[in-house]
Amino acid sequence: MPLILMCGFPSSGKSKRANELEKYFSNECQKKVTVISDHTIGVNRNETYDDSKKEKIVRGNLKSSVQRCLDKDSITILDSLNYIKGFRYELYCVTKESQTTQCLIHCNTDSVTASQWNLQRDPSEQYSQEIFDGLVMRFEEPNGSNRWDSPLFIVQKDDTLPLEAISDTLLKRKPPPQNASTLPQPLSSTNFLYELDRVTTEIVQVIIAALKTFVPGDKINIPSSTDKLNLCRPFTLAELQRSRRQFITYTKMHPVDDISKIGNMFVQYLNNTLK
Repeated sequence: MPLILMCGFPSSGKSKRANELEKYFSNECQKKVTVISDHTIGVNRNETYDDSKKEKIVRGNLKSSVQRCLDKDSITILDSLNYIKGFRYELYCVTKESQTTQCLIHCNTDSVTASQWNLQRDPSEQYSQEIFDGLVMRFEEPNGSNRWDSPLFIVQKDDTLPLEAISDTLLKRKPPPQNASTLPQPLSSTNFLYELDRVTTEIVQVIIAALKTFVPGDKINIPSSTDKLNLCRPFTLAELQRSRRQFITYTKMHPVDDISKIGNMFVQYLNNTLK
């Protein structure tokens, strides 16, 4: 189920908006809602945000909590600063891998108002002014043109939260497709993997032998391939082995039904990459 990411300055109204969202999805949409925040994982804000190492640990704990909660039965709201675009990108990758939707709610309250609201908190809940100012200075504003910040809902302090639009975005939109690198590796027959290794190794050996007498521009015949390799320059063994490893990695992810095609595929790959 979807992830709602809150974002904004300290004391900018994120928790208030998160509560509105929780009530709406629980009552109007009949969805189970899980709210994850600094409070739920026991963060001392002033201690944490004054130490980059502690803050990094906290971000890791928040991310892990989100990963555990992304299931088919609940909507997850991450009510934290989420002010670093790199962290927002990590969370985007999490939702993409989980094949679910997400959106970002930016509570766009100005720093002066947020500072005043901070001072109205219970003293035990306040950010120190030094920590507050530092977080405002480091804040990386979301940009809706970035896929990890989209869809983006920007909410001013006096705005009414567009609950229906948020719901439609999360519940009626298809999740982004997984990257090839995050997809499970297809199962391949033992014979296919053996032939992939054997054929590419033989081709590399033929090329190394041909390089001893080659003239730039030569085209050499390759066993198990109807295509010829263009020797445009001297290739090193390290180059060929690196290309071989890259080709094998790619081909494991996209196996072919006919192993007789491996030789042609590898030669075509080398002609396109070794120039």
